[in-house]
Amino acid sequence: MTATAKNLLFLFSDQHAQRITGCYGDAHVQTPALDALAARGVRLTNAYCASPICVPSRMSMLTARYPSSQQCWTNDDHLASDIPTWLHALGAAGHRPELIGRMHAMGPDQMHGYVRREVGEHSPNWAGIPRHDMGALNNTNEPCPESVDACGAGQAAYELKDRDVTEAALSALDRIAAEGRPFCLTVGLMLPHAPYVVARKWIDHYLSVLPPPEIPPAPARTEHPWIAWWRHNRGIDTVPDEKSRLARAAYWGLVSAMDEMIGRILDRLRALGLEDDTLVAYASDHGDHVGDRGLWWKHTLFDDSAKVPVIAALPGRLAPGTTCDRVCSLIDLSQTMIEAMGGTPLPHADGRSLWSVLCGDDDAWDDTAFCEYCTDTVPAWTGGRAVRHRMLRQGRWKLHYYWGEPPLLFDLQTDPAEQTDLAADPTHADRLSRMTARLLDGWNPEEIDRQMKIRRDRKDVLAAWAAKTRPASTHIWPMTPDMNKLDEE
Repeated sequence: MTATAKNLLFLFSDQHAQRITGCYGDAHVQTPALDALAARGVRLTNAYCASPICVPSRMSMLTARYPSSQQCWTNDDHLASDIPTWLHALGAAGHRPELIGRMHAMGPDQMHGYVRREVGEHSPNWAGIPRHDMGALNNTNEPCPESVDACGAGQAAYELKDRDVTEAALSALDRIAAEGRPFCLTVGLMLPHAPYVVARKWIDHYLSVLPPPEIPPAPARTEHPWIAWWRHNRGIDTVPDEKSRLARAAYWGLVSAMDEMIGRILDRLRALGLEDDTLVAYASDHGDHVGDRGLWWKHTLFDDSAKVPVIAALPGRLAPGTTCDRVCSLIDLSQTMIEAMGGTPLPHADGRSLWSVLCGDDDAWDDTAFCEYCTDTVPAWTGGRAVRHRMLRQGRWKLHYYWGEPPLLFDLQTDPAEQTDLAADPTHADRLSRMTARLLDGWNPEEIDRQMKIRRDRKDVLAAWAAKTRPASTHIWPMTPDMNKLDEE
């Protein structure tokens, strides 16, 4: 396959809700770097993650497979090292994929096709080993009530880590330019992932301009039982208005802080004369509710959680300032980058290359995407409740499937905020039946339940082993508790 792009720069963030970007219509957020990237490339409006939590979403993006296709559903699942990733495909095509920053793979394989890695993770590679100590911000990075209590002006280690990632990315671009060779570089960022803590300048700015959440919780008599349970179990039923405003201001500030770092990287790419030959792609692994529906973080199938920003630019090939509204997934993005760089598509994958669509030929594209959310009961934040959830987006229609509980059906053309459930409407019974059959085709919740329980038994042994033997973690960024602090009022 003939390469279209000589170089690739892939910028991959964590927990960035698509809508909170200037080029996606947010009137308040300051994202000049991402807006400029969209102005010189293509902005995808209907891209979804494969799972609304970190590890399964990221591993699916690597392999172009849905979580159920590779049994990587939760944040302590290992991706098998013999499953090829898009980095393996590009390595086979003659490139040397490099990673700076976050990947969030669990287990011994911390490369998954990358041949060089810098900065690395802030957390250990193994379950069973104590997680990273967030000091004054303990639990604020998790779906816990502390997250929307200890929020506001201050400093979180995640932002410090991203600053180091940014500096390493700038140095890598300098090295690459001096070597004069093609490159394939991924920059993995932590922001705007909670803690909802950022510099006071951003808090003061966004407190002055941000409106309150736009989507209220559904009335108690109509709200989906799992959503109501999740909010109550996570202790966010009654977040005080002052805390909600602070956490939201911090999140918008984290997006802006991240955008500043991305701007520095893109400025260096341009200054080195590499921009014209480089496909630049930006995406995030999932979104964040940030108070809408009375929800925070991700973990649901609503668009604020499951829909992600995807922007791609390549001078002379992708028309500047264009929009792609086709329904797609991050598992399609990985196949797309392979094609653009002249690699052979990953075999036996679920993802499809979007390259011809981005270049303007989208007649044959099937507007379909799935998103899976499956957990066991081990992580404390699950509340001891395992779930088997899946979403189907098909054209204008969106189905939320909850194993053992009622579904939700939305018409996003007339109801983009997903507030009017049509699942019980008899006029949509046939559509509901057809979409449910499509969603369950090749995805059996009973079998997934069985497989996840088997995998849990295996993971328990690995976790107990790690707890006793303390295996070394590799590619670790040295985070210390004192990096995390809240400013005194």
